[in-house]
Amino acid sequence: MRHFPPRRIVCLTEETVETLYLLGEHDRIVGVSGYAVRPPQVRREKPRVSAFVSADIPKVLALEPDLVLAFSDLQAGIVADLVREGVDVHVFNQRDITGILAMIRTLGALVGAAERAEHLAQSLEQRLATIAAAPRPSPRPKVYFEEWDDPLISGIGWVSELIEIAGGEDVFCELRHRQAAKDRIVSADAVRKAPPDVILASWCGKKVVPARIRERDGWSELPAVRNDRIVEIKSPIILQPGPAALTGGARCDRDGAVGREQLSHPVIASVAMLGATFGAQVTAFTT
Repeated sequence: MRHFPPRRIVCLTEETVETLYLLGEHDRIVGVSGYAVRPPQVRREKPRVSAFVSADIPKVLALEPDLVLAFSDLQAGIVADLVREGVDVHVFNQRDITGILAMIRTLGALVGAAERAEHLAQSLEQRLATIAAAPRPSPRPKVYFEEWDDPLISGIGWVSELIEIAGGEDVFCELRHRQAAKDRIVSADAVRKAPPDVILASWCGKKVVPARIRERDGWSELPAVRNDRIVEIKSPIILQPGPAALTGGARCDRDGAVGREQLSHPVIASVAMLGATFGAQVTAFTT
């Protein structure tokens, strides 16, 4: 890098944008992903330079970044183009909660804010531990998370872990460590055999249509369908591996604090609605 800490940063995914704002280091950001929505002012303050698997390389270069932040093999093509142009790039690859917290700490170190990043990560970690320690319904409700509808794709690592923290049982937990979505494809028959008490769905930015889930062959007798427990969770909240996934999209400050006026995490609320402990879990989340 030409400067350390980097003075000009381009973020190709939304979780690094949100983290830098939480760390109070947002003035370093000169370009963002078109999907960046947190905090709300980012859409007014920062130019958009990329989608998820594509970027306007000339526009990125014109911003003269000291550092570009990217995510996973899905952005390998963008990264290769930038590296060929002599741009410094850091690629994150977090796929579970531990990885999300490590991303926060690493990004803090990269911008000279290691102490603040450590405090943020610890606060989020402690909040999740508090939720995990709350009283649980018995037996644990079985949860199917649907990341895509055709083919059916189950939840990635951090989603599966959040279900367990909420007191649920991910019916396809054995697939959580498979990074590629194609390796988490499940059959409709496998879901029928589970069978889930709750269906959480987030179709990668596409609106979830519960009626289509109910109409699947043989699914009408699933407890989740029979009892109308099909819940959509917005993709920008649950499918980005950053602070929003750990707070349910609630606004938090740089200490990781979430105000009492914020709603409970959607995974926590959806699992907890099966038991009498909902009030205790919401209190644990918002205290």
